[in-house]
Amino acid sequence: MTAHADAVTGTLPRPAQRRAATRTAIPDQPPGSKTFSRRSLHGQIAYDIGTRIVRGDIPPGTVLPNESDLSTQFSVSRTALREAIKVLAAKGLVESRPKTGTRVRPRAEWNMLDPDLLAWQLATQPMERLAKNLFEIRQIIEPAAAAMAAERADDTQREAISRAFADMETAPDGDASVEPDLRFHQSILAASNNEFLQPLGALIETAMASSFRITNNAPGALQVSLPLHCAVRDAILAREPEAARKAMRVLLEDAAQDMRRALPHIKPTP
Repeated sequence: MTAHADAVTGTLPRPAQRRAATRTAIPDQPPGSKTFSRRSLHGQIAYDIGTRIVRGDIPPGTVLPNESDLSTQFSVSRTALREAIKVLAAKGLVESRPKTGTRVRPRAEWNMLDPDLLAWQLATQPMERLAKNLFEIRQIIEPAAAAMAAERADDTQREAISRAFADMETAPDGDASVEPDLRFHQSILAASNNEFLQPLGALIETAMASSFRITNNAPGALQVSLPLHCAVRDAILAREPEAARKAMRVLLEDAAQDMRRALPHIKPTP
């Protein structure tokens, strides 16, 4: 067996178990699973299979049932099923090959910044795992974005940052503070005027909003963080890149500490 095949399949089950392990019907969603309206039939199928892969119900290396079996299971045409598999393949979740079928790819090969995949992870994965990865990404990107915003932001972009901060000042603690807080950070990414950073902000928006809900729900959390946001805003408006970079680092470290304190008290999503 080649090294590539080993990477895809992982440890193979014993021959007596192989058919059951790789060709069983896709497991049903657990009772109470939350779903939302999809734009198309193949989009709904992609969501159903994709969330089960992300949750671990269908582990990497698993060969999905053949087209006939899946079409029967979902009561859809093969055309709709093929379109759904194409969607999952584009996200890096599966690969289809002649004779071997459609196999779930290793997690390391998934397109983690795909908006749908990110949302599926937030809906199915433990918050502790996501929070750590999220803050590492933010600590890499946002200080640099703040520095670039201080150098490059035009008047309209500077006003958007100021307006978002002003809305934060008047927002009550809790979920109401999430929208202006998120808008503040997104406005800074936009003001970096880097065409690669701007779409990245959209990709991590769902994850940022989720983390804000955890850290901002603590009584008084927003009021504590306002001076830190103010320091970022002031440095950008003063066109001081290094001050903006430092202020954003301080803000994110404070948010990371809030997250670490809050996570043990967050009840798992049923």
